[in-house]
Amino acid sequence: MHELPWPGESEEKQSRRMIIDVHTHYLPTSYLPMLKTLTAISSTGPAASSTPDARRMLAAMSDEPGMIDQRIDMMDDAGVGRQILSPGSMAPYATESRLAVEAAQMLNDSYCELTRSHPNRFSALVSLPLPHIDASLEEMRRGLDELGMVGVALSCSVFDRSTAESEFEPLYAEMNARGTTLVFHPSQNGICSPFINDYGFTTAAGASLEDTAIVLHLIKRNIPARFPNIKIIIPHLGGLIPMQLARLDGQARTPDLLSPPSATARGLYYDTVGWGSQAALRCACEAFGADHLVPGSDFPALLAVESYQRTFEYIKESRLPDPEIEQILYRNAPALFDLDKTPPQTVPQHPRS
Repeated sequence: MHELPWPGESEEKQSRRMIIDVHTHYLPTSYLPMLKTLTAISSTGPAASSTPDARRMLAAMSDEPGMIDQRIDMMDDAGVGRQILSPGSMAPYATESRLAVEAAQMLNDSYCELTRSHPNRFSALVSLPLPHIDASLEEMRRGLDELGMVGVALSCSVFDRSTAESEFEPLYAEMNARGTTLVFHPSQNGICSPFINDYGFTTAAGASLEDTAIVLHLIKRNIPARFPNIKIIIPHLGGLIPMQLARLDGQARTPDLLSPPSATARGLYYDTVGWGSQAALRCACEAFGADHLVPGSDFPALLAVESYQRTFEYIKESRLPDPEIEQILYRNAPALFDLDKTPPQTVPQHPRS
């Protein structure tokens, strides 16, 4: 595996480095027909689009012939030793419980098969059949205990309900009891705002606003304080949050908070997906600290504008101090995931709902 060069460092030391990309997406071809029947998929999302860009995106995310090998080649070129996989905004959510459970089981089984065949390169997050809480608790147990998954994937909202709402608290209680890692992802609903969606910014701006909103909702609900064993990762450098900490402390009208908004926000983790903006990266690093940033790529979303390798090179070129760059790229992510977990030799059988 070829690592990104580190000035003045021996090849032997470089070879011991491994980037863990915590924000990558994978959609097996067997899951794609199911997407057409899941009513939670946004009409603006790639699963619902027939544009050439969307088709290329889906192909890069898939297990079509040669695509996994191509993905691994890109990982080698970028110095990425392992990807943490999730479906992103194409989660298995459906109003009908049977359909949601079937989709989640299919998706998680497929993830297990990939991680089993490439145990040193891929790990996966368990996807939940939301908004069905009891079924989601059972699938979380199956994914974490039987399929070797290393965390939980959760959208910022489900059918336009924030996942910080009280009905989702049994999920947080279970994750807290397990001390697991929770990775959020935008639903691509543009925070349900015509001021965003009617102007065509559902993905370009709406995703970051969703990231912002879920942090605010977690703060308001005191979820990090009440469920302190969950390691929470927010994508895209936290959206607007790194620029708002002082204002939140000064103007938030939330007397029921257990700690200042800035303190809660600084207790979360944030991935480095910033579309190459070194200014945004430096802002997040100053706001949250280098010890709370983890490498992320949003693979394959940025391949339309930059190489996979470039997604991580921008961190090294950010003019942050070398020890902080090293911490972000190599030290933080391994502490958040139990990468010693191994997938089963065969995918466990389960009763279809």
